[in-house]
Amino acid sequence: MASDTALRLSMVWLAAVIVVVGIWTQSLKKMMVTYVVGMLGIGGVLLPDWDFFDRDFSRWCSPVTADEREAALAQRSGLRSNFSRSSSLRLVAILPLY
Repeated sequence: MASDTALRLSMVWLAAVIVVVGIWTQSLKKMMVTYVVGMLGIGGVLLPDWDFFDRDFSRWCSPVTADEREAALAQRSGLRSNFSRSSSLRLVAILPLY
């Protein structure tokens, strides 16, 4: 992950949501469900190495080389999303992770 700030900020917001759910419902079970769902959501969105998954599907079994990482960093610009190039095979392979 390029910046831990987004991870920390999202975990703080999740803690605030858990406190609100706990106060509102007064249920420890619902607080725990909120925590688990929130952490899975944070882990699924922020933690994956998108440079790894943005390669051709056949290359997923081999590690990312330094040249590939540099090319991915050079290609990335501003607010452009890594998902601009979509592949149906990539979508089918990543979707079960969520």
